[in-house]
Amino acid sequence: MESPERINELIAGAIAGLAYPAAVPGLFDPVRYTMESGGKRIRPQLLLTSYCAFGGENPEHALKQALGIEMFHNFTLLHDDVMDRADMRRGRPTVHRRWSESTAILSGDAMLTLATQLIADCTPDILPAVLGLFNNTAMEIYQGQQLDMEFESRKDVTVGEYMEMIRLKTSVLLACACRMGAMLAGASETACQSMYDYGIALGLAFQLRDDWLDTFGDPIEFGKEIGGDIVNNKKTWLLITASSEARQDLDDILFEDLEAKERIAQVIRVYRRLDLSERCLALIDSYAEKAISCLDNPEIDSRWKEYFTELARRSAKRTH
Repeated sequence: MESPERINELIAGAIAGLAYPAAVPGLFDPVRYTMESGGKRIRPQLLLTSYCAFGGENPEHALKQALGIEMFHNFTLLHDDVMDRADMRRGRPTVHRRWSESTAILSGDAMLTLATQLIADCTPDILPAVLGLFNNTAMEIYQGQQLDMEFESRKDVTVGEYMEMIRLKTSVLLACACRMGAMLAGASETACQSMYDYGIALGLAFQLRDDWLDTFGDPIEFGKEIGGDIVNNKKTWLLITASSEARQDLDDILFEDLEAKERIAQVIRVYRRLDLSERCLALIDSYAEKAISCLDNPEIDSRWKEYFTELARRSAKRTH
């Protein structure tokens, strides 16, 4: 049986070994820079572990699709950094800061095409289904990003709208990776859908945990100062829920001319008064357990079922 450690080694080696056209280095050097910058690489891991969990004999047979999913994910981050005017990503200058915005946009476009080429490199019998899943997922992610941008100027965003936005922006790519791995292994439609549902629930737990960590996490373990979402007035489950339950208190703080640290402290006091930390943690746990419930499928190898179960629980408790 392949191990998660072996799969991580395969992914790291394949990313390091990616060959880019040499004719126009100005286009592909930023792609290489982005792909080699690290990250959790959970999406290619999910694809390959799902492949193995449903009888895939050799994860290298699904490695190009795993690389394609990771390439696509990094393409979205590259363009997100341009839209957000972000200076740093994974401890290094973003592409548009190191090179230029035009370079970031064009190299991102190249990454999207490279991702599609990698994903499409599979047998003809499964190609339409694989490409259909990938293209539908890509369109959903773009919709999620658009909603996220629109939420910046809205004060009436509901929790339901927020959850749909993070489903589209974050969860569907995890779900795509899970489903694609099962598809490539020849799993049944029921099994493929179960893994897709697992990825959706896992993604929701993951994003809500990010929201919680940004406000209540340990700065040392989290790797950055807390409160960035509050300072930027970013719509999160915490902010939206507080706005619906204590709007006047929150507005008084957000519209007052306060130093960043004082603004963060006052907003957190409101959150604590509403027990939002505990309520958010309970919601995260509920999505982790929902993900685990999706694994109740006789086709999945029991050893990999344990892996996916532990992954969901770790995601709900992670500190960074």
